[in-house]
Amino acid sequence: MDLIFAEASPPGRGGVSVIRLSGEGARAMLERFAGNVPQPRRAVLRVLRDGAEELDQALVIWFDAGRSFTGEEVAELQLHGAPVIVRRVKTALEAAGCRMAEAGEFTRRAYMNGRMDLAEVEGLGDLLEAETEAQRKLALKNASGALGKKAERWRELLIRAGALVEVSVDFADEEVPEDIPDEVYQILAQLREELDGEIGGFPAAERLRKGFEVAVIGPPNAGKSSLINRIARREVALVSEIAGTTRDVIELRIDLNGIAVTFLDTAGLRDASDRIEAMGINRARQRAIEADLRLHVSPVGEIDSSLWVDGDISVGTKADLGAREAGMAVSSLTGEGIDLLLQALYGRLSQRIAGAGLISHERQLRAITDARDSLESPDGLPPEILAEAIRQAAVSLDRLLGRIGAEEYLEVIFGSFCIGK
Repeated sequence: MDLIFAEASPPGRGGVSVIRLSGEGARAMLERFAGNVPQPRRAVLRVLRDGAEELDQALVIWFDAGRSFTGEEVAELQLHGAPVIVRRVKTALEAAGCRMAEAGEFTRRAYMNGRMDLAEVEGLGDLLEAETEAQRKLALKNASGALGKKAERWRELLIRAGALVEVSVDFADEEVPEDIPDEVYQILAQLREELDGEIGGFPAAERLRKGFEVAVIGPPNAGKSSLINRIARREVALVSEIAGTTRDVIELRIDLNGIAVTFLDTAGLRDASDRIEAMGINRARQRAIEADLRLHVSPVGEIDSSLWVDGDISVGTKADLGAREAGMAVSSLTGEGIDLLLQALYGRLSQRIAGAGLISHERQLRAITDARDSLESPDGLPPEILAEAIRQAAVSLDRLLGRIGAEEYLEVIFGSFCIGK
């Protein structure tokens, strides 16, 4: 592969900027600019030179092939964080034959060189995108190989079961222990139960990774936009006494005690007075239907029964004006009841992620579901058919880890990574 480099720290002015090189020839390139290569994994201060010109004083770290993130020769240059220094070093590296890395290329090389499986890659991508503590914890588990380790244990059980079945096929005329078929069925029953558990935990894990959508709905001038602004503690939505001010859906994303939540401020629900408002109301209804939960907002605790779903919350606004007839009373002006509303919302959303498993991507779900389906109703199957079903389940687990059939996903997965990772 080409010798690549990229800035691994955020662009702009800072205390330190990090440039990484990876690929065959990284050692020679490091010697060219920094002189003697230091001992692996030891940071050493070096003067970087491009010929006779001094570029910077930098900390230099060297990683041998097979002992680095990518599995290749890797050099890391920790420069002073002035953008002009970074640009000059990049220019010198390009002139010396290094190529700027593409988005996700370092991680892709780690995958291609067997340093990571595809589930770890997806976990790393989720970790880089994590906004909340709950997202961080889930992503870190998968980036650290938790799902891969579990899949390896499943695969070992399948190998054991497959070997026992093959014995009964290959030595059908020989004396075979009577408990072998029972052990096979016990293994497969255990696998089905564990796979069902992961499949059942997928909706919660996916929602934890992506976050929840909460639609704020109600009639015009009910205080929906004011409530959004109070939660945001800034002016997100335009507030006016004129009914129908909100036409499009306005989104506010927050970290609610570790859960990512996007509030949707929607158009007031009523018989539209013009075509543009009607479009906004139709869009509001559609987004409300698709949302995970709805806050039904009005001064008197009114709800829209056509959109009400068990688990929704009725919110009575303008509590500072005495409007407390129904629902959870809040005041966007004084802040009364806002914390209680958010606590109630957190309680309902946290219940929905209580059973979250490790799989949080559709690709992972399909692979595990295929493995589970292959093991459906094994009782009474001829040994040859059962052996093939076990083999198909093992193939599905190999797809889960990206050992086979991953090509169609690679561009999408690595394209979401930043340059330098």
